Amino acid sequence: MVDQSFERFDDPVDGTVWQIDAEFLTSNWTCIWGKGCKGILPEDAEHLNQGCCSHGAQFLDVEESMNTGALAMMLEPERFQYYDEAQAGGIYADEERTLTRTVDGACIFHNRPGFAGGEGCALHLAALDEDESPTTWKPSVCWQLPLRAEDQPDGSRVLRHWARTDWDDEKSTIAWCCTEEPEPYVGETSVIESLEEELTAIVGPEVYVAIRKRLG
Repeated sequence: MVDQSFERFDDPVDGTVWQIDAEFLTSNWTCIWGKGCKGILPEDAEHLNQGCCSHGAQFLDVEESMNTGALAMMLEPERFQYYDEAQAGGIYADEERTLTRTVDGACIFHNRPGFAGGEGCALHLAALDEDESPTTWKPSVCWQLPLRAEDQPDGSRVLRHWARTDWDDEKSTIAWCCTEEPEPYVGETSVIESLEEELTAIVGPEVYVAIRKRLG
């Protein structure tokens, strides 16, 4: 059941009905990766600066999986800390290629603190190098966070923020979840503005404009 506080928006292009988490989108949440983010491990791990990259990234579909594999081949070792590991064992965690594998306790694409080529996601950094959007390089689950789009049985879609239970199958084993803690709610603008690119990519430009007019 969708929370009654969610706002409904109809896509005039394809008829999709969106139920939108208005409270979160109008909040001043902002990503604090590298500025106090404690990650998604069972214990606070700010010192690791892994953010939400401690696990492999689940691919949306086969096309996204293959696209990520192709982009990985374009990464240079100067920008990709685990280049040698990727060359030797690939980037996938399973034969079905459903998610990225982890190396030394985090996603293979996560450059660790102190890496000369840049800390953080190698795919993200490479996209910026090419003056392209990270949304076209990174797996959907990565660039969409903290947003989560879900299909409903009636054909509608829900857009909300990630919750602790989304990470660990309702076991609540992670120590800290950025959308449920006060630290990240320090942004200078609303999520509608700060995540304009991501929101537009998820719901489409028409629905984004409608969201901004009603809630912005």
